[in-house]
Parts: sequence; structure tokens; C-alpha cells
Amino acid sequence: MVPHGMAKARRKPWWRRCLRLLVLATFVWFVAGIVTVLALRFVPPPVSAVMLQDWLAAQWRGDARYRLRYQWVDWNAVTPLVPLSLVAAEDQRFPVHHGFDFEQIQKALDAADEGARLRGASTISQQVAKNLFLWNGRSFLRKGLEAYFTVLIEALWPKRRILEMYLNIAQFGEGTYGVGAASRVYFRTRPDRLDAQQAALLAAVLPNPLRLRIDRPSAYVLRRAAWIRQQTQALGGTAWLPH
Repeated sequence: MVPHGMAKARRKPWWRRCLRLLVLATFVWFVAGIVTVLALRFVPPPVSAVMLQDWLAAQWRGDARYRLRYQWVDWNAVTPLVPLSLVAAEDQRFPVHHGFDFEQIQKALDAADEGARLRGASTISQQVAKNLFLWNGRSFLRKGLEAYFTVLIEALWPKRRILEMYLNIAQFGEGTYGVGAASRVYFRTRPDRLDAQQAALLAAVLPNPLRLRIDRPSAYVLRRAAWIRQQTQALGGTAWLPH
């Protein structure tokens, strides 16, 4: 029988036990992240983190009018005009970067140094990471997690899957997520029947889908949609889209 004093002496300090648990929890979290991202390469998500956040906020406010509209549609069930318009509007270097567009980040920093308001330079991959796994808002913690998930997405998904996920979880209006729901709500049609102007209008509101309207487009939205259509032509049309 080991004397009580010797057993107490052999016991590890509490901080070492806590550190060990922290390391184990971090390892499990990283592995779970990898497994989840890998699974979502093949399985449509039932909901995104941002959708869930907005729904909970509406419940907290007691907003009885709020409806969450989300309908997953496969890549082949969407006209190529939609992903083309999204890339033209949001991330024209999407085919060539690996999740982070350092050229656009530098341009944004240079503009801020000259007195302009610091603008976002998030890629489509970063927006998928944020919308799917994280939350709205700005913090170093969220940006760090966003970078982690962006690396995983770019490493484990092909470009087409990233675009397919983006067009399905991007917000196009209050409670309206994805091109499947947006095409039905705003155009009364299927996503494979959208024309070039409708696809451009969807992309035009993405900077702020709660202020910019698809159903009642402002002069700014119409100008932006026209610019997006010009950019889709400059990109060479739908031929370069991932297959």
C-alpha cells in the first residue's frame, strides 16, 4: 500500500492536467474541423452558421414575420450565368488564388493609407468559410478561424465545390439564402432558367443584401448589375468555369 503522502506527491500539478486537457481538446477540435469540411465536400449542409445565427436573432426579437428560406440546388441545376456573375462581382481572381487574394489585400491597405475607408478583400473561399462555419462580426478570433477554415476548404474541395457552396449559402435578402430560394422568391422561376440580367441582379446585392434589394433595385444596384454583365464578358463568358 502506497502511503498517502507519496500518492499526493506523485500527483501531477493542476496546471499540467489543465494544459493536457487543453491540448487534447484543441487536437479533437482540429480533427473534427477536418472531418466536417471533408464531409461537406460531398454532402449539402442542412443549414449554415450564419443562417442559424440570423434565425436565432429573429426568435430573440420575437419577429413573427421572419422566415428562413433555403433550398440546396446542385451545380448542374443552376445556369452557369449565376456562378459567373458571382465571380465577376466578388472575386475575379478566384480561379487562380488559393483562398487569399494578397494582391487585393495590398490594394485595400494602400487605399486605406491614402485616406480611403478600409474595404474588405475577402475571397469567395473566405466568405464560404465564414458563412458556413462562423458568425457575422469582426474580431481577431473570427478572422483567425476564418483563415483556418479557408485553408481547409481550398485544400479539400475543388474550385467547383467552393462555388457551388457559395451560391447555395450566400444571403440574397432577409431570410433568403442561396440561389434556389432567391430565384423562387424574387423571379418566380427555377435557378436553371435565370437570364443574364437576373443573375447579375443576384450578384449585385451581395455587398449588403439587407440594404440592397433585388425586387426593388435602386439606381446603384442597376448600375452595378450592368457593370457585372460587362465583367462577365471581359472574363470570357462561362467557358472558363470549373467543370
